[in-house]
Amino acid sequence: MSDLFKKTTLGVVSVLLLLGVSFGIFYFKQIQKARDLALLREQQQAQEIILPKYAVIGHSVNGLDIEAFSYGTGAREILFVGGIHGGYEWNSVLLAYEFINYLESHPEFVPENITVTIIPSANPDGVYSVIGIKGPFSELDVPRETDNSVGRFNANKVDLNRNFDCKWQATSNWRSKEVSAGTKAFSEPEAKAIRDYVLKNNPLGVIFWHSQANAVYASECENGVLPETLDIMNLYAEASDYKAVATFNSYPITGDAEGWLASINIPAITVELKTHEAIDWKQNLAGVKALLNYYKLK
Repeated sequence: MSDLFKKTTLGVVSVLLLLGVSFGIFYFKQIQKARDLALLREQQQAQEIILPKYAVIGHSVNGLDIEAFSYGTGAREILFVGGIHGGYEWNSVLLAYEFINYLESHPEFVPENITVTIIPSANPDGVYSVIGIKGPFSELDVPRETDNSVGRFNANKVDLNRNFDCKWQATSNWRSKEVSAGTKAFSEPEAKAIRDYVLKNNPLGVIFWHSQANAVYASECENGVLPETLDIMNLYAEASDYKAVATFNSYPITGDAEGWLASINIPAITVELKTHEAIDWKQNLAGVKALLNYYKLK
């Protein structure tokens, strides 16, 4: 056998081996890809009933997403909002995310004729200024020192819960302090995001989570408290063992989100957690359950 023939044969065999190995790798990759796709489809099918409808409904002054998570497919929507006072009330955001986690594990909690929507952080810049992260956080991430009034405001140093169109004034009050309410009603992108979501979706009721007054407050604007607002205030308070307060009179407030909702005939309540740290989970779960049962039968 000549050297040329040996070299040629060896070359052909090498090429065939190389092609075989390459094809084998390609074939294995295709099998693995098919398996991965099948697994992904199975996971999607398994999670289809618990995955929320997700939307970015607006952005903060600094461009952070304002997110909404919706569960259920019912025509009656109930809206929950956390963190309008940002990092100052970070536990209201933590409560909202805990509720999101609960609904993902317990989709049956939402009645068939109800949709539950949660806006966990209505002031992400305020949260970021204290927590230092942009998205969902856990209890390990939160600060121990919580008396941080800077985190209460958005990046324009506006108190967002004074920027809504209910008796709006350029300056308002927070306890004994004067706070900026923006240049006009809805001057701030975060307030606009909530306004636009509400006007588009027209929820039956809205619940805002705050801290730390250990009470449930009714909302009112120029025409007083809506009768249904008193109903849901009392239901939530009784179920959660918070105090029910029909009228907030500790100091004058203008431009609050709940008051604006009252002015457009949407019942709204403010749930104030006990402290700036705890989320009072069992209490609030009981309060939410009472509200969902109320709207399920209404």
